[in-house]
Amino acid sequence: MNDIDAWVWWLVGAAALGIPLVVTAMPEFGMLAVGAVAAAIAAGFGLGVVVQVLVFLAVSVALIAVVRPIAARHSRQRPQLATGVDALKGRQAVVLERVDGSGGRIKLAGEVWSARALDTGRAYEVGQEVDVVDIEGATAIVM
Repeated sequence: MNDIDAWVWWLVGAAALGIPLVVTAMPEFGMLAVGAVAAAIAAGFGLGVVVQVLVFLAVSVALIAVVRPIAARHSRQRPQLATGVDALKGRQAVVLERVDGSGGRIKLAGEVWSARALDTGRAYEVGQEVDVVDIEGATAIVM
């Protein structure tokens, strides 16, 4: 195998590593593919097989060691944009029917919701503004 063929084989290896990346969505395969591309570049410069393998290993291990922890940290973070029920927590609502520990109605985000007071001894009268602290099923918990 001459130097020209070596870089082609490294690119074939990179493409082969791209297939399980797409199928399994495991980013490690992509990092190995980048290592194979780096080895193909080393082969293109005429460096020996040992150097090519070392470049492949160094780039792949470096990417896995650096990128993987960053990706893991980002996957554990809560999304910046709250959607659904989470988007309603912390919003203000207007009382439509008296709200106490047993129930009532509020207008929240343009919709009528059943609601109950967080403090069961507290009552909110019609027209009063309340803060939504939680959502339990279809009931807003307010204070």
